[in-house]
Amino acid sequence: MKGPESIGRRQALAWLSSASVMALTPGVAFARAARPLYQDARAPIADRVKDLLSRMTLEEKVAQMLAIWAGKADVMNGLAFDAAKATTAFPHGLGQISRPSDKRGGPGVVNTEGGTGARWRTPADNIAFNNAAQHWALQRTRLGIPVLFHEEALHGFMVTEATSFPQAIALAGSFDPGLVRRVNGVIAREARARGVPYVLSPVVDIARDPRWGRIEETFGEDPYLCGEMGVAAVEGLQGVGKDERLPRDKVFATLKHMTGHGQPQSGNNVAPAQISQRELRENFFPPFREVVERTAIGSVMPSYNEIDGVPSHASTWLLRDVLRGEWGFDGMVASDYGALEDLERIHHIAADRAETARLALAAGVDCELPDGLAYGLLVAEVRAGRVSEAAIDTAVARMLAFKFRAGLFENPYGDAKLAARITGNAEARALALEAACKSICLLKNDGILPLKAGAQKVAVIGPNAAVARLGGYSSVPKQKISLLEAIRAKLGGDVIHAQGVFITTSEDPTANDVVLADPAKNRALIAEAVEAAKAADVILLAVGDNELTSREGFARNHLGDRTDLDLLGEQNALFEALLALGKPVVVVAIHGRPVSWPAVAGKANAILDCWYMGQEGGTAMADALFGDVNPGAKLPVTVIRDSGQIPSFYNHKPSARRGYLFDDPAPLFPFGHGLSYTSFTVGAPQLSATTIARDGNVMVSVEVANSGARLGDEVVQLYIRHLDASVTQPVMALKGFERVTLAPGERKTVRFTLGPKAFRIWNVAMKEVVEAGRVEIMASNSSANLKSTTLVIA
Repeated sequence: MKGPESIGRRQALAWLSSASVMALTPGVAFARAARPLYQDARAPIADRVKDLLSRMTLEEKVAQMLAIWAGKADVMNGLAFDAAKATTAFPHGLGQISRPSDKRGGPGVVNTEGGTGARWRTPADNIAFNNAAQHWALQRTRLGIPVLFHEEALHGFMVTEATSFPQAIALAGSFDPGLVRRVNGVIAREARARGVPYVLSPVVDIARDPRWGRIEETFGEDPYLCGEMGVAAVEGLQGVGKDERLPRDKVFATLKHMTGHGQPQSGNNVAPAQISQRELRENFFPPFREVVERTAIGSVMPSYNEIDGVPSHASTWLLRDVLRGEWGFDGMVASDYGALEDLERIHHIAADRAETARLALAAGVDCELPDGLAYGLLVAEVRAGRVSEAAIDTAVARMLAFKFRAGLFENPYGDAKLAARITGNAEARALALEAACKSICLLKNDGILPLKAGAQKVAVIGPNAAVARLGGYSSVPKQKISLLEAIRAKLGGDVIHAQGVFITTSEDPTANDVVLADPAKNRALIAEAVEAAKAADVILLAVGDNELTSREGFARNHLGDRTDLDLLGEQNALFEALLALGKPVVVVAIHGRPVSWPAVAGKANAILDCWYMGQEGGTAMADALFGDVNPGAKLPVTVIRDSGQIPSFYNHKPSARRGYLFDDPAPLFPFGHGLSYTSFTVGAPQLSATTIARDGNVMVSVEVANSGARLGDEVVQLYIRHLDASVTQPVMALKGFERVTLAPGERKTVRFTLGPKAFRIWNVAMKEVVEAGRVEIMASNSSANLKSTTLVIA
């Protein structure tokens, strides 16, 4: 953020080097004015930060760097916030309360995925707790510094009754940044109404290993796509400008996880990311950099993993040199949950919590989430001379600026009436349905789809037919609808249904142990399903994952990564048994990881790829199956045949993909693939000039036409390839896309402007430059079957 709009935030930090300011004492500062400057909402934020910090004791400063989550019992009486207990436990104030919507630390809490209480607070209780905590902070602490609340918001505000949207990887498949922006706008307003100004989203890690259980949280494998979707998400959450103050209906976003998280060793969450600096700069850094440079992103969260022997939370190079130095980030760096403890417990680079705190602070981590177990020792570390108070001041200045920018000193409270009116309302529900419809990808179709309502007897079978799967980091929305419920509603209830198989013994996403369902019981269920399906004309088979088989593996006793990417348990057996009936089988894929199911891909009559569709997913899937919605999404990842191909991504280097003995090296489905119920023709790219200077721009025009008989959406995709670069370059790299809606016979010319930013590479000397040479410009509706022309950069 290098523009004049960010100068105020930089000034809030620059004064810290002033010895005269550091000489001020709290007593002297209070004596200067009856009404402290920091309480004047009209004053510049930099001045307010300077004034407040000058009044704070060391203990009060460190308190701003701390959070509580497991320690909520220390501030609660039963489940209610208790001001007296809070004063006793935190006499110097408190920086943050982690996930105030859950009950952790109070009665009735259980551990679940991500550690969130399975029984969330009701909306009214949630707001009452938040408001009571803020009243204590403003009225009963010495300086009246408000508390900062944060919540998860990966694909919806993760609290009860909030709207649940399609999972992030599904939204990526929409190839519609405007949709992502609107979705996150709803998330922001639902959060802010409860008094929450800060969320832990979006995830812009590029995902190159489908064994990794968190792939569903990402926007896919491509740096450009992840960057565009990340920018859209942040703009939806925070607003589109770079204003110093956060709008009242917006929340601060958190860019995560920096970096390399999406290609861990062996696909295991938290494992080392064996990635070179060149690979980081060419592929893993760009989405983060794009968001930092184009938005006013409030917070960045480092990743759990290590790179080149240095964990991200202790990497001065990553957080200071690159993030703040090269990209100019001036916001807050917040630790991932428990990541500071991992420096001692997992990475073994710290001898104890005190050393952990020193390493993280030196690297540039400003606050510790979810509990201040290490940073709580910083007062003693300063007193002992092992940490400078100036380092504390730098971090605390960022925390205070964050709170001032959010307007918390003026009005930190939630509004119960507003929250009740806007949370999960008709407008939000309509957007959730639209998002689900636009995220459905038709992978295969022999003509069986779309179905005609009433023309065929339909059987809806499978472990994902009768349950609305939301995916990881979900709470309980006001309503949700399964595929079976939606099909029955569409067909008037005349639908055959059978379970077919169960995937796991439990459907509880909070379970640590995951046990596959009993094969013998599943075989009996398969026989029942076959018998039931004999009366059907077409079979809709809903298979895939559940929230236990593809998830964040956050502990050794809570795993989520896999080695086998095919269907689990007896799902393939169910598919083969139904196929043997000789009836059309349409597979509805509901899942969190890419559909690497070779048998299904080869034999199904059609495959509708639905990922996790959110609360309105059942309706969207039914509408797509029966043609009320024409699928238009594309794959944001490469779908491989076998885990032995990992890592496999479309933008590989020319020397890759030579092939394998006894197997086809091609993917099951390429990046950007997606069919429609109509047909489209995408023309060859046309250039406004065949030669440009290194600092020049070229306009690329691509004509797309609907050559079929239905209204539909197509995604025009633009790729480039450097033909004469000084270092090896990928065979293609996405540099533009646009989703268009066309009526039958309608044509449209899509235009892209490519300039130095699109053509820059990291040369042999690791300098970012635009080199002279030929560049192939390619366009199509997927990364396959590209049409091209050549541009010369002189």
